Amino acid sequence: MKGFILDYVNENEYHKLERALKKYNMLAYKKLNFEYYPSLRSGNFLGEKVSTNKKDGSTNYELKLPSDHMFSQVHGDVILHYIVYAKQGTVMLDTIEPADILLEGHMAELTTYKGVMISKQNEAKDMFKIDLLNMLNK
Repeated sequence: MKGFILDYVNENEYHKLERALKKYNMLAYKKLNFEYYPSLRSGNFLGEKVSTNKKDGSTNYELKLPSDHMFSQVHGDVILHYIVYAKQGTVMLDTIEPADILLEGHMAELTTYKGVMISKQNEAKDMFKIDLLNMLNK
């Protein structure tokens, strides 16, 4: 077999997350498309092994994508979740975290505060986190 096939657990949802990642975090998107996907196709599974299911022969992985330091502190790390089915030669792309802010960014344009995008639902909370982190960094 020449390599693994990339497939999706929920293709529509995954593409929404991927498009939002492209819009709001270009570095993570470029690494994902030009380094990590080819690596997964060739059978080099990156990231941290989370669990193994011997019954269906699958292994779950989490791969931390590069991101802005402030974005990671406010919204959390950008993480790709994927499942490897070695016998079938398939890598199932599950989701990209933080899904809530990425899906919100996909639905409507997000605003930024001091260079970090903020959620419309938790605007005050995100602004407080950014201000607090800026005060701690000074």
